[in-house]
Amino acid sequence: MWRTPLTLLWTTPRRVCRFRTPSIIEPVTDLEAPLRRAAPALLGYAAVRALGLVVLAVWSAARGKSAYTLLTARWDALWYTRVADLGYGYEVRLPNGDVHSNLAFFPLLPWLERGMHAVSPLSYADAGFVVSLFASLAAAWGIFAVAEHVYGRRAGVCAVLLWAVLPVGIVQSMAYSESLFTALAAWSLYAVLTGRWLTAGVLALLAGLTRPVGLAVVAAVWVAGIASFTGRTSFVRDRSTAPEPGARTWRCALGMALAPLGAAGYVLWVGHRTGKGPLGYLDVQAGWRNGFDGGAAFARFVGDKFTSFPSALAGVGLIVGVGLVVWLYVVGVRQGQPLPLLVYTGVVTALALCASSYFGSKPRLLMPAFPLLLPLALALARLRTSRSAWVVGGVAVASAVYGAFWLNGSGPP
Repeated sequence: MWRTPLTLLWTTPRRVCRFRTPSIIEPVTDLEAPLRRAAPALLGYAAVRALGLVVLAVWSAARGKSAYTLLTARWDALWYTRVADLGYGYEVRLPNGDVHSNLAFFPLLPWLERGMHAVSPLSYADAGFVVSLFASLAAAWGIFAVAEHVYGRRAGVCAVLLWAVLPVGIVQSMAYSESLFTALAAWSLYAVLTGRWLTAGVLALLAGLTRPVGLAVVAAVWVAGIASFTGRTSFVRDRSTAPEPGARTWRCALGMALAPLGAAGYVLWVGHRTGKGPLGYLDVQAGWRNGFDGGAAFARFVGDKFTSFPSALAGVGLIVGVGLVVWLYVVGVRQGQPLPLLVYTGVVTALALCASSYFGSKPRLLMPAFPLLLPLALALARLRTSRSAWVVGGVAVASAVYGAFWLNGSGPP
């Protein structure tokens, strides 16, 4: 009897969730075979993103707006290009006394924009779009690698397509840092799962230079490293990165040491620049009314929606959305997701839901938490290909329409 994807979430045998031993046990030097395995996922991802861009272009033209400007020169994208062009130190003082400083934006994306601008005729905004384009493909490949390693190739393809059709998936094509961060995070997690500790540490370092949530990648690497030292390494399938146990130990230790250097280095530099010590970055974020209050402000925001009937529907939608996120995380735990993935997802989710400002950005901030999609991907992978295609296709159209509507409306703050 045919079962729905939601039913399959709870009926998946635990044996399906065991790790698959990778065929490549040394660091990858030949990309042809892995790329060939990932090709269906990457082609499907590119098709979904192309659909989203076409719908955005048509919608924007009908409203007399430039789709390319929405993607490259609005909101955070404009702040990143200012960092690339002018460096740090630019700020805007609002009438209410708030100070919006570009020190709030981590440097890796602006560095890449500046570097690409220096060696090509591209503007900073153009460079940001190109970086996002390639980073989104790298992120899709990384998500496939993680999902295939844990659940198999078919689930890997489904995980990538589900990430592509997220309601705010259009952000993956914007000159934002979400795609770049997700790419670094996904490949760092894959390196942890395959025992490549130095690679994991370097990628975690770079993720920490991309967004504040890079702490989630650092936490995953550290938890995995501690588990490795205590002998609890069931999540590591590739044990041949070094032939001697001592060599594996020092590689793990060095990877753990490298992982936090990106985030810590930038935060300490901001503190030194502002003259406010190690916590100076928190003051910069406070100028944007950003902070971590355990979700109290978000709870008040949701509660305020129930003061009238129309807004109460939005409040119900928010509660359902948060409940779905929590439920997917619980299902991931129940299905035995690897410890590094659970730690990473938990930190990303906590930071996104418990931030005290920009409540409309929470879906965008949750986008890097791709392991939340793995239970759905596993359920979708067990359906017939034709049924899976209809589901993904229908959601892709809805996502493209919503993305165009969103960017031509309030858009990301």
